[in-house]
Amino acid sequence: MTAPVRLLLVDDQALFREALATLLGVRDDVVVVGEAGNGEEAVRRAADLAPDVVLMDLRMPVLDGVAATRRLRAEQPDVRVIALTTFDDDEDVFAALRAGAVGYLLKDVSSARLVEAVLTAAAGGSVLEPSVAAKVVARVARLPADEPAGSARRAQPLVVPLSEREVDVLRLLADGCSNREIAGRLHLAEGTVKNHVTNVLGKLGARDRTQAALRARALDLL
Repeated sequence: MTAPVRLLLVDDQALFREALATLLGVRDDVVVVGEAGNGEEAVRRAADLAPDVVLMDLRMPVLDGVAATRRLRAEQPDVRVIALTTFDDDEDVFAALRAGAVGYLLKDVSSARLVEAVLTAAAGGSVLEPSVAAKVVARVARLPADEPAGSARRAQPLVVPLSEREVDVLRLLADGCSNREIAGRLHLAEGTVKNHVTNVLGKLGARDRTQAALRARALDLL
């Protein structure tokens, strides 16, 4: 069996941490190894507990979540940080992503989506709230197109790039394939494809498959 993902919860509201710990405690694939009430404590506890993933609030006393994320990335680069916050304003979003967060979710996220994000992060992927992904795409769209003619395809113009498998799914999605057809072509379970499609839509800030394909082409991802 695969070992469960080791998770550290960081939030200055004890009741919220307790609720999350209770919610996640029934899972076999995730284990909450500790909690912290501010960023300074989070850095110390992460050093002691070696979590795989940290769910990080952003606005906290002593040391905020952005600064804590930056320190974790410098001191423990293998730890994956997901920002979990109430706010999705541009300043918080881009500060967290620049600091090294691999995901950004709002606290009204469903429990299923939260667990999926934790597992995705632990596996090396990333996940964005759709409203956050839309901000990222909008900012990228405003950047100057200065790629020289005839040059090799540039790196993905996304703050949190698609994985190779997500690009494979996106190509077939853009060709009009259903989840079942994608699963057959890539030799994946249909449920796995559904999760990849959800991640692709989130990272592109798209509300549906058609919009995802259009944005992918506009960003030269296909």
